[in-house]
Amino acid sequence: MILKQPYLIEELHRMTTLHIYLPDDYDQSDQRYPVMYMLDGHNLFFDEDATYGKSWSLEAFLSTYEKPFIIVGIECDHEGNNRLHEYCPYPKEHSFLGPLKGNGELFMHWLVHTLKPMIDMRFRTWPSREATGIGGSSMGGLMAYYGVIRYNRIFSKAACLSPSLILCAKELEEEVGEDWLHPDTRLYLSIGDQEMSRDSQTLYSYLDHFASITKPALSQINIIPDGKHNEASWEAQNKMYFDYLWC
Repeated sequence: MILKQPYLIEELHRMTTLHIYLPDDYDQSDQRYPVMYMLDGHNLFFDEDATYGKSWSLEAFLSTYEKPFIIVGIECDHEGNNRLHEYCPYPKEHSFLGPLKGNGELFMHWLVHTLKPMIDMRFRTWPSREATGIGGSSMGGLMAYYGVIRYNRIFSKAACLSPSLILCAKELEEEVGEDWLHPDTRLYLSIGDQEMSRDSQTLYSYLDHFASITKPALSQINIIPDGKHNEASWEAQNKMYFDYLWC
């Protein structure tokens, strides 16, 4: 069951749409559920909602997965380059994507202090950090990595698929140095071997660097054979990251 709900992000002065997945038996039980907060929520469930006409087919996957979850997908800002500004946690005067405002911290502050309390109040969640994760791909993967570091007291798990970590490498290293990470933190990091003109060992080293600086967190790194920077490749990893993060 997918609920679509308009919602105001006051910090960014814009409306978004929440794409909320509830287990099929949600209304017939009194069970509580762990929650994954996921970026680019319009790309998660249905092809007709997805930016490029292909989704992660996450509803179909979860309907047969052995563990039940609530998924809160947050639609990005589609106006101009606002998604890039919103999914970058640090201001960047110069980057390979051009100048970025770095509104990611405002976004995460809203997610942690406004959205999550609303979800925990409205739905039968397990609100503890052990039952709360965050995920995304590309710039959303960067935000998932940042979120689990900056707000480790809230998130114990992060799925970072094809994350644009290199955009903020220096800032992320400093962030990790300043923030405390619980040893039960789990990170799933992946990249497709067709995404960059690099060999698999170089791609692994790229992700391994970011995994190594988050010690004592546990990390799994996947180099996806024939993987590309698209929803089809990220859909193919649904079971991989759920199995690792929630084992």
